[in-house]
Amino acid sequence: MKKAVVIPLVIFLALAALLAVGLNLNPTEVPSPLIGKPLPEFSAPQLHDPEQVFSSEQIKGQVSVLNVFASWCIPCRQEHPFLAALAQRGIAPIYGLSYKDQREDARAWLARFGDVYAGIAYDIEGRIGLDLGVYGVPETFIIDKHGIVRYKHVGPIDARTLNEVLIPWIERLRNEA
Repeated sequence: MKKAVVIPLVIFLALAALLAVGLNLNPTEVPSPLIGKPLPEFSAPQLHDPEQVFSSEQIKGQVSVLNVFASWCIPCRQEHPFLAALAQRGIAPIYGLSYKDQREDARAWLARFGDVYAGIAYDIEGRIGLDLGVYGVPETFIIDKHGIVRYKHVGPIDARTLNEVLIPWIERLRNEA
């Protein structure tokens, strides 16, 4: 009889411990297998001009930010003023990846909230997002001068993330040889 009580109790305690650990994790700190590796190569039509191509090559050569967004994404709307603040500082170009969105919806969204991007790739099917390991939108990557992904932020950028994480990362990478 004791064994019948002890085994479920041990299982319950183990599950409770796992739940407690999981509740203390930060969902914006999802590990990415891309950290320290080259940005996956891609080529896609530009959002504003489908006759023109936007490629990963355009991001290389300087510290850059790649922001994955969509017009249907409410958190993207929340983070947009912080991206605008980053763009205004001029410390790194911000490139966009319009993810699984209708072209006209994305263009209307940018017209309404402001286009902060130096260039935008149009990824209607989500293939580029898949190569980047995108879990959902928004997600933001910091890429160094050599095209290496150095940081990934999952979820919307807020004032703390901008000032305490993104800007220090960008400035540190700009100062590297």
